[in-house]
Amino acid sequence: MSLTNGKVISSEPLAPTEGKWIRLVKLTYNDHTNQTRTWESAERTTRAEGSGVDGVGILAILEKPTGPEILLQKQFRPPLNRITIELPAGLVDEGESVQEAAVRELKEETGFVGTVSEISPVMFNDPGMTNTNTAICSVQIDTTSPENQDPSPCLEEDEFIETFTTPLATLYAECKRLEAAGYAIDARVGTFAQGIELAKRMNL
Repeated sequence: MSLTNGKVISSEPLAPTEGKWIRLVKLTYNDHTNQTRTWESAERTTRAEGSGVDGVGILAILEKPTGPEILLQKQFRPPLNRITIELPAGLVDEGESVQEAAVRELKEETGFVGTVSEISPVMFNDPGMTNTNTAICSVQIDTTSPENQDPSPCLEEDEFIETFTTPLATLYAECKRLEAAGYAIDARVGTFAQGIELAKRMNL
């Protein structure tokens, strides 16, 4: 198996009755002048009852003798027809907290065991198109722990993910290198990398 085998082989409109994960809606609203307008939007159908969060992204930093490294993933994404560079991530299940979802997804997708140290504000991915959102969980991984010596992911049948690490100090340059090599950079990874670069330039 290889990520490079992934490719879209056809594309067609999705009937409303076929949507398992997403639905399209037409919103009618009043604008700032009290004029009635409409807006097209995509919504997830999977948000857990009573939860305001669709999913979690996992910001995991591994301390190494050469310096801190961020845990990233490569995954083929059909909407882009490309392999993307992403944070480990997943949906929040029914009855599950954001922290619990982050720890579970980290274990399932990477094999690492960690603890959540911080949760971001809820972030909206593309508010002009969709109400889908995510919370970014900073997760501490004890690389000296026996359970993290030989991490083995437990992926679902339709998942194929490659996990890797890269130094924080050169993350922005690595994003540019990966983009030039044909990978798509997830906005959360790119924004984080650009933030680090800006902090360095401004001596923050």
